[in-house]
Amino acid sequence: MLVGSQVRRVAVIGGSRIPFARSHGAYARVGNQEMLTAALKAVVDRHGLKGQRLGEVIAGAVIKHSSQWNLVRECVLGCGLAPETPSFDLQRACGTSLEAAILIANKIALGQIDCGIAGGVDTVSDAPIVYSRDYQQLLLASFRGRALGEKIRPWLGLRPRHFKPVLPGVIEPRTGLSMGQSCEAMARNWSIAREEQDALAFESHRRAAAAYAEGFYSDLVIPYQGLETDNNVRPDTSLQKLARLKPSFAADGTLTAGNSTPMTDGASAALLASEEWARARGLPVQAYLSFGKAAAVDFVGAEGLLMAPAYAVPWMLADAGITLANFDFYEIHEAFAAQVLCTLKAWESPQFCRDRLGLPGPLGSIDRGKLNVKGGSVAMGHPFAATGTRIVATLAKLLAERGSGRGLISVCTAGGMGVTAILER
Repeated sequence: MLVGSQVRRVAVIGGSRIPFARSHGAYARVGNQEMLTAALKAVVDRHGLKGQRLGEVIAGAVIKHSSQWNLVRECVLGCGLAPETPSFDLQRACGTSLEAAILIANKIALGQIDCGIAGGVDTVSDAPIVYSRDYQQLLLASFRGRALGEKIRPWLGLRPRHFKPVLPGVIEPRTGLSMGQSCEAMARNWSIAREEQDALAFESHRRAAAAYAEGFYSDLVIPYQGLETDNNVRPDTSLQKLARLKPSFAADGTLTAGNSTPMTDGASAALLASEEWARARGLPVQAYLSFGKAAAVDFVGAEGLLMAPAYAVPWMLADAGITLANFDFYEIHEAFAAQVLCTLKAWESPQFCRDRLGLPGPLGSIDRGKLNVKGGSVAMGHPFAATGTRIVATLAKLLAERGSGRGLISVCTAGGMGVTAILER
């Protein structure tokens, strides 16, 4: 419900994150709570919020233990904010923290709150290890027993197979395919060559390395667990090195470890507020979050798993009344280099735009020089729920340094969904 007489502009004040790390490495002995608390604390410290009560903190994780049912609340209690700051967990796969930022923005715009923090975290290094449903049912049957015999009888069915753990995987329950296998099919469908994917991956690493060298990330990334930079960035990679890598998801495929995001641990957060709240505290506004949109596709029978942003972006552009060319920066999440290229090719296709989007012609092309200018997920890694606010903070700083402009954010997610947003200054 609207609180007040008008919808308010939503300012992005800034963001912070810990370095993103390849899984089972630097962060092998820490979990979601420790990492997200560190990212939230960095935002609190950077903006002088210690002891203050904010309107809301919304964040989440894709992979978490059942004991982390109130993860974000626990992180808020440990990050330095007033304990009276409300919070809750949100989950929309890889779009989690961008969706959290949009939800915070909606609450600010409607006057329900004046400020809030959005964020996300994920770790594959501390993934929950569970056992088969048969074993679960055996344990529950024993628990339900009233007499001693009823408690013991289920154990007579115990077999060695029950002790084989069921490890989490990035598998779609509806298709049984991994995200990489699904994207491999997309690359075939859209005729995306291996060379194109390697070229985009090379640019991702080159630009990320250059951004670190010039100090762009010095106030966005805080040292954590001995790391000061994302440890997947390869300043010394080359097209020749990338070309030597073998396919990862099909013997005759084009997706490799070099042009796909690695399994990654990390956390990020971003502070959003009304202009009045920021002004009262002397906090400069970096950018404004002005539009957001989500979409989903029928990936089981009609569309590629990661193609939802190809729909969400044009719908959002229609809301904003602008074209694809009206941007100074394009931040498209590189789940796989092929996914980015499939999306760009769809927007350039007269047939796709006519038949799927109902447009009279192609949505258009983008200037590749404006795409992921400080590196993308292929280089920096992708802790599923943390990528959205990593991008929000990066884009807000880019716009603040430029002094004006507009940036597009596009994030594909598991489950055939996509989350998109526009930042302006």
